[in-house]
Amino acid sequence: MRFAPIILILTLLISACGPEKEQKSTFKPEKKDNHVEVPDFKELIESSGLKGSLLIFDGTNFYSNDFKWAHKGHLPASTYKIPNSLIALELGIMENDSTISEWDGEPRYMKRWERDMYFRDAFHQSCVPCYQEIAREVGVRRMKDFVYKFNYGQMDIDSSNIDMFWLEGKSRISQFEQIDFLRAFNEKRLLISDKTYETMRRMMIIEENENFVLRGKTGWSVTKDQDNCWFVGWVETNKGQYYFATNIEPGPTTNADDLFIMRKEITYRALELITIE
Repeated sequence: MRFAPIILILTLLISACGPEKEQKSTFKPEKKDNHVEVPDFKELIESSGLKGSLLIFDGTNFYSNDFKWAHKGHLPASTYKIPNSLIALELGIMENDSTISEWDGEPRYMKRWERDMYFRDAFHQSCVPCYQEIAREVGVRRMKDFVYKFNYGQMDIDSSNIDMFWLEGKSRISQFEQIDFLRAFNEKRLLISDKTYETMRRMMIIEENENFVLRGKTGWSVTKDQDNCWFVGWVETNKGQYYFATNIEPGPTTNADDLFIMRKEITYRALELITIE
């Protein structure tokens, strides 16, 4: 399976918003309240050899191929780096996105993590040890307090798992809950400072130009030999804002390396479908 580059997919997405665009989506969804079932999303998942759900919110409607899956909880994995970063910034553990996260010289799971990093790079490189150190400094009580105030899923936090609770164990968050949290953050409904808000918005940028800004975070966990992958965030266009939460698992023939690419690829294609609908 070939994958188009991010810039190509998003260029198509944005160009579809212009007044001269005549292309129309081919799907004919069945609408129930504000939940719209999209057969084309199912085709995207199945043709990629995956299991899972695409969920997009356009400010009015939720679009998905599988609302039951979208309500199911999963470990947040590295998508928890969004609230964890907010907490670190709000408490002053990290002063800004240029604060250095120092490497202690010990071997790490990934070679790319074996260096001092700016906080923004630790976020985009998903440096697990960097964020484990932050979590230990935050501590159990403060972490629980912030998770409660953020209304972030159902996190299971105690002294034995403070630096692992988002990667293994009983913590769970659904796709709907991910989008609820992202909306609360983006709409400035979280009890955080303007400085924290602006720093985090800047840190989350994956791609931007004069037509769009894409913000997001991926995640990956393994439970009982079962891979589970996330891609969450939102894209701001001249047509509006589109929040997304993709959660997928591999099928029997899925290559692990392709899995990490496909979570983004199918999300971009789903966004393109919705924006030309």
